[in-house]
Amino acid sequence: MADVGNLRIEHSPAQERYEAILVADSSGEDEVVGYLDYVSEPYQVVVTHTVIREQFSGHGYAGQLVRAVLEDIRGNGKQVVPVCSYVQRFIERHPEFADMAVPVPQ
Repeated sequence: MADVGNLRIEHSPAQERYEAILVADSSGEDEVVGYLDYVSEPYQVVVTHTVIREQFSGHGYAGQLVRAVLEDIRGNGKQVVPVCSYVQRFIERHPEFADMAVPVPQ
């Protein structure tokens, strides 16, 4: 889907998941650093969970993953329901995505 520096974001619609893959240099193998799960609905995408593996936390990978996912969702003309607390905070900190966020039902 997208390359963000050394991070590649791959979308698997069948699994309703985006994966963040750290692209290795010529001496190693690519490695999945985390993923974002969602549920696709006709007019919106419910983002349920964002996970970055512990050894990769603190490198900004979650933010890169969420930004790429939100841009992809926007490109598909859908809104996002940020059930995931990380995605909620990301949207609060990045108002350029606020217009596509739908309040989470209580």
